[in-house]
Amino acid sequence: MGANEVDYKKIGQRIRESRNKYGWAQSELAYRTKLTPSHMSHIETGQTKLALPTIVKIANALSVSVDELLYDNLEEVKPVYDKKIAEELSDCNAAELEAFFEIIQATKKVIRKNNVKTT
Repeated sequence: MGANEVDYKKIGQRIRESRNKYGWAQSELAYRTKLTPSHMSHIETGQTKLALPTIVKIANALSVSVDELLYDNLEEVKPVYDKKIAEELSDCNAAELEAFFEIIQATKKVIRKNNVKTT
């Protein structure tokens, strides 16, 4: 896949994951977005290209940003990952947060050390 190509399968997977967080069937999301269930199925399996108004309707129905659905197609993904990390850590207590912080520091150090060796 080229640098400027859109990965519709990944977008569809993220739509499905967001929909499943609500416990909705595809037909429920289709109803909320005024799309047909078959069209929603094609979107989630990456078999159709999404028009901008369609992705905006889906993002609004799922209460997610369009960036969250498209992030691997964006050049600037930091805000998306910042939000994902914050959500993942939101239910942690102070001791867990400290442990995760130490893990992140150590992991970052190893990744950067390995990147220096390979570049």
